[in-house]
Amino acid sequence: MDLNFTPDEQRFRADVRAFIDANLPTAIRDKVLNGKRLSKDDFLTWHKILYRQGWVAANWPVEFGGTGWTAVQQHIFSEEAADAGAPGLMPFGLVMVAPVIMAFGNRAQQEYFLPRILSGEDWWCQGYSEPGSGSDLASLKTRAERVGDKYIVNGQKTWTTLGQYADWIFCLVRTSVDARKQEGISFLLIDMKTPGIQVRPIIMLDGEHEVNEVWFDNVEVPVQNLVGEENKGWTYAKFLLGHERTGIAEVGRSKRRLKRLKDIAARQCGTDGRPLIEDLRFRDRIAQVEIELMALEITNLRVIAAEMEKKAPGPEASLLKIRGSEIQQTLSELLMLALGSDALPYQEAALDAGYDGPLAGPDYAAPLAGQYFNTRKTTIYGGSNEIQKNIISKMILGF
Repeated sequence: MDLNFTPDEQRFRADVRAFIDANLPTAIRDKVLNGKRLSKDDFLTWHKILYRQGWVAANWPVEFGGTGWTAVQQHIFSEEAADAGAPGLMPFGLVMVAPVIMAFGNRAQQEYFLPRILSGEDWWCQGYSEPGSGSDLASLKTRAERVGDKYIVNGQKTWTTLGQYADWIFCLVRTSVDARKQEGISFLLIDMKTPGIQVRPIIMLDGEHEVNEVWFDNVEVPVQNLVGEENKGWTYAKFLLGHERTGIAEVGRSKRRLKRLKDIAARQCGTDGRPLIEDLRFRDRIAQVEIELMALEITNLRVIAAEMEKKAPGPEASLLKIRGSEIQQTLSELLMLALGSDALPYQEAALDAGYDGPLAGPDYAAPLAGQYFNTRKTTIYGGSNEIQKNIISKMILGF
């Protein structure tokens, strides 16, 4: 692989940077760069700006409204957007369910759902995990019984990220108890406004409402909302998880946080009164995570390029998930270490844009404790890192 960008790729980077500078709202940029709380409108505003430009679906085929960008162009855009302080695009529609609908959905599903995902008209959430069915996802118990032209769904999903905003949820449900557990699962698309659905908030350690429980009580779902074949949902679920794990790498966001770590280490002083960046041991830790991030970036490019050829991520996506999530955790730990005691207080109110009340430490310390706790989950969701190591051992190493 040639690690140097071509002149055309450098021009593409300049075009992307100019567009973001001209179109990313300042208020949203400031929220992202300063760790402030983002609203649903913030995410949708940026989504719709990119939609009007034709840039919202970097990974989609052109025939469905994608950009037609190369793997390198996708990487450049992601890097520039993260560095500039653009909010992340919600992956549940664009990156997760859309590729499943493209690959396994029928024409009617593609014509209805894909344009609405592309425009931002529909906000999606994911209905995979259940109490007791996380890493062992095939043990899920939410039932869908077919009655005429409908499925009647009963059960519970948990850790449903931003489900309180969702218009639709894609769900794994059990449609057969007689087959081997992986073979009795189906993939349903469910309108969140359907009677019988209840969303209950789960408040996290940082006080934020990011995840939920979703309960289904005799929820009626039209049979035409079944993706692919009944009882073949496990195949579609694995396909989707490959796309999710590729996205978890978060190279661009980690590079932005590395830059912030260096900035804070230059401001904070150690016990000897010198800036922390001059402490050799701390500087070595920064250098180590920077080298790991560079290696992850190169691997990410290779996986994206291979995905464009094969149309689906392979087991290599597990490598990205492991290293990407570990690097995110390392960066959050180093940011806390750099701030020392200033990182301990957590002021939830300080996460609101425009907050001008008292602060327990420097303003850039306000969000870091919450971010530290939040990144604890990155090695678990999308399939725990222990499960990813099993996949690598079996599918790549052949053990």
